[in-house]
Amino acid sequence: MIINSTENYLFQFQIIIFASIKISIMSNTQEAARQVKPVAPKVKELVESLGSFILATVDENGNPTASYAPFVQVENVFYTLVSFMAKHTKNLAEGRKVSVMFIEDESATKQIYARDRLTIDVATSQIERDTEEWNTIIEKLKEKHGKVVGIISEMTDFILIKLQPTKGSYVNGFGSAYFVDDKLEVTEHRNDINHETK
Repeated sequence: MIINSTENYLFQFQIIIFASIKISIMSNTQEAARQVKPVAPKVKELVESLGSFILATVDENGNPTASYAPFVQVENVFYTLVSFMAKHTKNLAEGRKVSVMFIEDESATKQIYARDRLTIDVATSQIERDTEEWNTIIEKLKEKHGKVVGIISEMTDFILIKLQPTKGSYVNGFGSAYFVDDKLEVTEHRNDINHETK
């Protein structure tokens, strides 16, 4: 089929119009992404709303393990009572690299891609049984998680781990990410990465 000059002109004109619309949409999208305002960080509120955190640990061969455990926070330090029946316990007890995540419940989020979350690197150490610190923290765990703590704390395969934050990050929306220090205080807005479209 041969396209005459008028039809050819109209066809080329349509291509130009469509291309212009696409460029305009992309430009507006990128500009909107750049203008996204960060949401005020609520690190304390997020942590206090949760009873457990997600653990990322590694074994002696560098093999990763993802898991979770109930916790209690005392000032800026976290404690968890864990059993050697779980893979993560040996990794925690031996002081290897550990990352902890506190994340908003899916049922509470408005956008699944932007759940509020705090991720921190921690240094771990084991608290000796029946010491003053052990007794104090076990009582704190009982207050937070109930009578079951009194039962499992008497079991010899359970140990108490202290997790001391070193650094981390907090995200609570698109374009709303922050660096966090060892005291869980926001230090600065993270603006080194921008969302762009192709």
